Amino acid sequence: MSESMLVRESSGISGISRVRQYVTARDAGAPMELAAMPVLEAGVPARPDVVLDPSVTFQVLEGFGAAFTEAAASVYYKLSPARRSEFMQAMFSVSDGHGYAVCRTHINSCDFALGNYAYTEVPGDVELDHFCIDRDREALIPMIREAMNVAGEPIKLFASPWSPPDWMKTTGEMNHGGKLRKEYRAAWARYYARYIQEYEAEGIPIWGITVQNEPAATQVWDSCIYSGEEERDFVRDHLGPTLENEGHGDCRIIIWDHNRDLMFERASVVLNDEKAARYVWGTGFHWYGEDCFDNVQRVHDAFPDKQLIFTEGCQEGGPHIGSWDLGERYARSIINDLNRWTVAWVDWNILLDTDGGPNHVGNYCSAPVLADIEKDTLIYQSSFHYIGHFSRFIRPGAVRIGCTMSDDSVSGTAFRNPNGALVVVVMNEAEAACRIGLQCAESRYGVELPARSISTLVLD
Repeated sequence: MSESMLVRESSGISGISRVRQYVTARDAGAPMELAAMPVLEAGVPARPDVVLDPSVTFQVLEGFGAAFTEAAASVYYKLSPARRSEFMQAMFSVSDGHGYAVCRTHINSCDFALGNYAYTEVPGDVELDHFCIDRDREALIPMIREAMNVAGEPIKLFASPWSPPDWMKTTGEMNHGGKLRKEYRAAWARYYARYIQEYEAEGIPIWGITVQNEPAATQVWDSCIYSGEEERDFVRDHLGPTLENEGHGDCRIIIWDHNRDLMFERASVVLNDEKAARYVWGTGFHWYGEDCFDNVQRVHDAFPDKQLIFTEGCQEGGPHIGSWDLGERYARSIINDLNRWTVAWVDWNILLDTDGGPNHVGNYCSAPVLADIEKDTLIYQSSFHYIGHFSRFIRPGAVRIGCTMSDDSVSGTAFRNPNGALVVVVMNEAEAACRIGLQCAESRYGVELPARSISTLVLD
């Protein structure tokens, strides 16, 4: 299997000097090749399949990105300096990479850490006298710093806890769920503030935090359960006021951070409480289970002043090396989430090994880039290329515009970048190539979409 990126150029649309089409297709026959081809304007379909209306605007994009984990950092530092440089350029360079701008990391350990750990493991340390992030300084923080240097502009980094320290929990362990003990709610809120302070001292600003990763799931790895009412009360009575009092009131608080299926119910419990809602920036969600895309729209419609952010998604059950379906799953989610007011879309592990790990409980998963440590090579999966069709062209600050699709065989979305360029991403998941008509203002032209492909059209 191979893929190709082709560039097709044309001109003549009113107010637009050129149109470029970037294509990645399963059957193209060459790895990520750039070639110039003309856009054929003859034989344009009589009925436009995609109609752009830049006068209709929706959300402003924060950006795309992935998660820094201890697992990813451990793999990264097993690569040679040359491969590490290649990886960072591919993910964070604005000029010739994905230009990632919004990323995630974990507070304490997660399943993609090398084992359970907390920043203070001394029972009863409510004053956080023993709080220490030295473990993160070994690999995680250096990797984040390198990414910031390559990006050349601020990365909006948000952090999520998978579990409080074991001594704060009803079960006395970080794995297998359990709940935060009521007597430690105040100390746990201060824990977030201390984490933000320590990371800022390392030169890494924390843009936002989520209250709890997957608060409705008891996992064999690091996990902690909150009901909607418990999350509401913790944000309202502890986390929100503590961050404000500690000088971190500008740090965005993101609730839920779990699947789309129950996101409306959870958001309603928290955001219908005015005192809790005033501290909340938005609702985070994942893609595991059923797609439930319409629930994203429901949350926006009910709470239009709050933001929506996709905080995690990966292909479970191993590395899935060579799968083309992988990329299509990513694009399907990105398109549907963006079209329902999502302002940022953040992948899970930014890098893993060829086993889909390491993971301290064997929960191996895929990542868009895998590292073959023995060969000192990087494997760029279809998901890497599909994500790039969005992140490389739709930049932070872009505004989603009207984009009407009248052909069910393709899906897509459209944005206007800060520089004025229009960007349209369309995907053809069918086994046959097709030709669609694209209309912008009074101009219309045909676009060839190969079978099992994704295209980005840039009109500038």
